[in-house]
Amino acid sequence: MGRRSFLQMGVGAAALGLADGLIPDLARAAGGLVALVHTQAAGDNGPVDSMIEKLKQLAGEKGFQYRAVYAQDPATYETVFRTLADAGAAIIVSTFNEVAEPFKALAPSYPNTKWIQLFADPFTPTIANVVTVSYDYYLGCYLSGMFAAKVSKTGKIGYIGGISIPPLNADFNALKAGALSVNPNAAVTSAFAGSFQDPAKGQEIATQMYNDGIDYIQTDSAATDGGIIAAANEKAGRMVSGISPAQYKLGPKSVIALVSLDFGQSLYNEVTKALDPSWKGDHMPTGLGTGVIDFIASPVFARQGPSELAAEAQEAWADLEKAKKGILDGTIKVPFSTTL
Repeated sequence: MGRRSFLQMGVGAAALGLADGLIPDLARAAGGLVALVHTQAAGDNGPVDSMIEKLKQLAGEKGFQYRAVYAQDPATYETVFRTLADAGAAIIVSTFNEVAEPFKALAPSYPNTKWIQLFADPFTPTIANVVTVSYDYYLGCYLSGMFAAKVSKTGKIGYIGGISIPPLNADFNALKAGALSVNPNAAVTSAFAGSFQDPAKGQEIATQMYNDGIDYIQTDSAATDGGIIAAANEKAGRMVSGISPAQYKLGPKSVIALVSLDFGQSLYNEVTKALDPSWKGDHMPTGLGTGVIDFIASPVFARQGPSELAAEAQEAWADLEKAKKGILDGTIKVPFSTTL
């Protein structure tokens, strides 16, 4: 496709929000471009930053061209995807449930493009050139609940999600079940910020929770997590279980653990598979033991956190490892409930 044809797609180029230089670059990269379209902003110290970093790494290893595109407005999603597909993108990766309908609408018309949706429900029926990827994050939240019940001084545990959607509701319910399995008298409270990109709201909710006696909060809200961690940093003994190792630096004395969902590693895995000519559309459930989801102790907190809490965390960890094995071998059944 020539430069004139690209210039005719002015709306699409504007929706991409990219430099003018991308247009000829895409023309040269036709058939070889791998594009990540992320629907949350970069700079989140979490999923989006991790995906961009891993895409860059894989591009260096495999020698393909890549672009990371922030699609902020849902009204532009279909235009963004169509522009990339018209440019001959070999692989388009995008994020979260809101891109499902544009994928369904466009992918069949672009059979030579491989489409990957991260954090997705399965398509019924499947589409031959689309892979959807789901994450059993709730399993890690169950372990976090067990851990919280062991290290909490008050027995009051909090959960702050971005938006109340079925997967996040399941995360909270699993956290609560894990806590109650250790301490039947634990009080587990949920709240939702209404956004995955509102640190100020996260800080407001977390501050109120901590003031109410909660001393351990499980985050589940992407960039909003930054405000939750900021609230924890205001007083010693406040604990957070985050989502990404990038959050250690935000709260070296408060981020005690992670229910890690490594979106970057997931992207790396799925794009690597898509580079294989034998790749085909499917749904990929992803849980513990995959290298993508895990519950891990913060090595930074172990060195810099309050010594008493760090010691209690270390003491509790053997039981967490046993529970993790129990989940993997099926002897521990973690409830999956999306009803709050």
